Amino acid sequence: MTTALLIIDVQQALCTGPEPVANGAATIANINLLSARARAAGAPVIFVQHEDSGSLQHDSAGWQLAQGLQHQDDDLTLRKRGSDAFHQTALESLLRDRGVTRLVIGGMQTEFCVESTVRRALALGFPVTLAAGAHTTAPNGVLSVEQVVAHHQATLSNLGAHGVRTTITAAADIVF
Repeated sequence: MTTALLIIDVQQALCTGPEPVANGAATIANINLLSARARAAGAPVIFVQHEDSGSLQHDSAGWQLAQGLQHQDDDLTLRKRGSDAFHQTALESLLRDRGVTRLVIGGMQTEFCVESTVRRALALGFPVTLAAGAHTTAPNGVLSVEQVVAHHQATLSNLGAHGVRTTITAAADIVF
């Protein structure tokens, strides 16, 4: 089984400003741990960057990968415009061309881009390990960040309609 690490929307605008994600530094540290392990195992590391006409405008300061996030020249990058990293992108073919059959996912905006991408990955037949401690979101005024993360981990790990599952594993315990 070939595994890839998919890092979703860990971008500067989501880490700074009036409503930054919670636990950004710890999330980035856990993602850096995962990416180092993936690279050491020869697994593809893929950075996905969201773009829009606001703070995530392509090539703007906010669109850049977050400060402290470790990126290497041989890592792959992918731009997206919707919450699902597979939607109208080359992600599926990029994975299939490399023989990837399993994904480890972390990133930002748990209830938006992370969730949408996990659900699509499952629908496409990719088992997913969602890295606990390596995904987060911003406060939304309705639920605490901890509640959002816990809810999505419980929901995503209980989806079974596609024949593959999402497992929730602490970032420190993930092996490639």
